[in-house]
Amino acid sequence: MQPTFVLVHGAFANSFSFAPLQAELGLLGHRSVAVDLPGHGFGATYTRAYQAPQDLEGLATAPGSIKGVTLADNVAHLVGILERAKENGPVILVAHSRGGFTATATANARPDLIDRIVYVAAWCPVDLDVNDYYAEPEMATVDAASLGLAMAGNPAELGLLRVNFRTADRDALAAFKAAFLADGTEEEFLAFLNTFQPDENLDVGTSADRAQAATWGTVPKTFVRLTDDASMPLAMQDRLIREGDALTPDNPYDVRTLGGSHLKWLVDPAPAARVLGELATLPTLPTARD
Repeated sequence: MQPTFVLVHGAFANSFSFAPLQAELGLLGHRSVAVDLPGHGFGATYTRAYQAPQDLEGLATAPGSIKGVTLADNVAHLVGILERAKENGPVILVAHSRGGFTATATANARPDLIDRIVYVAAWCPVDLDVNDYYAEPEMATVDAASLGLAMAGNPAELGLLRVNFRTADRDALAAFKAAFLADGTEEEFLAFLNTFQPDENLDVGTSADRAQAATWGTVPKTFVRLTDDASMPLAMQDRLIREGDALTPDNPYDVRTLGGSHLKWLVDPAPAARVLGELATLPTLPTARD
């Protein structure tokens, strides 16, 4: 049976960023669904203060709908989508970046709903909690303060992360481009930046949400490495692959590699669509697990 690709976005993103990839998948004959996690997409908050001319004081204090959204909420939402998709055949769950937290926790909770899980430079914590990885040598080249150049408000007071992606600050824009799309044109970068939403939730899970061998470890898995990713360096991607393989040596990652930055695979999606299409033909996919 034809699989359904279920696509899960990263931080500050939404289903809209997957539209070009879905077009390529569709032209290759594949069915896909792009997910908006709670508080994302049309559920996001865009205040008047975010519009031009911006009211920066108002932006720093305005409430946001994503406040209080937890990783468990994301998982519950994704489970509902996977249950519906599974009625139509096999499911390939594809996660990007921060979306890996939700994908991993979902595979821990309901591995029966997933026939293959695909991480595209996405987080899959195994040995450490997520925030602890940022102190590791593999993340030493990451400019963790870049988002802070356009941070709006106090996360502790707002109950969410808020970044002013509509800033005109040249330093902030340069840092964003270097982190997300260094290999894209200025026009591509600004176009993608304008699909971002200002708010993101704070909850990235605990040690209980790391990959679990007895559940997550039963799902066939693929890691798509992005060779020029500055947000998640290749060294960290390879470390996550090694940790996952050590956790489930009888079910190692199927590893694929794409050139490009953190967002280039979405701006120029044809190579990624071909890689995903190849995964739909792997012989382990149609095997249902009870």
